[in-house]
Amino acid sequence: MDPKNRIVQSAIAGLIALGAAQAADAQATKEREKCYGVAKAGQNDCGTATHTCAGQATRDNAPDEWKYVPKGTCEKMGGKTRPPRGK
Repeated sequence: MDPKNRIVQSAIAGLIALGAAQAADAQATKEREKCYGVAKAGQNDCGTATHTCAGQATRDNAPDEWKYVPKGTCEKMGGKTRPPRGK
């Protein structure tokens, strides 16, 4: 097989795989919700006013830290689906 064909086929396969992964991620996000106040230290899913990345929570169950959970389970876990006031 011609090296150029391999490169083109690999690029196309990569684009198809990327599209499939994004579609699966979008579907998974629809079935989940942000839950504030339940993330353990180092296990938050995104940044807050005090830091910019996932995994940087410094204490358990901080009210402004959030984690994705299956829809309908947040309040059962003791969390809130809305951020605290002023955030």
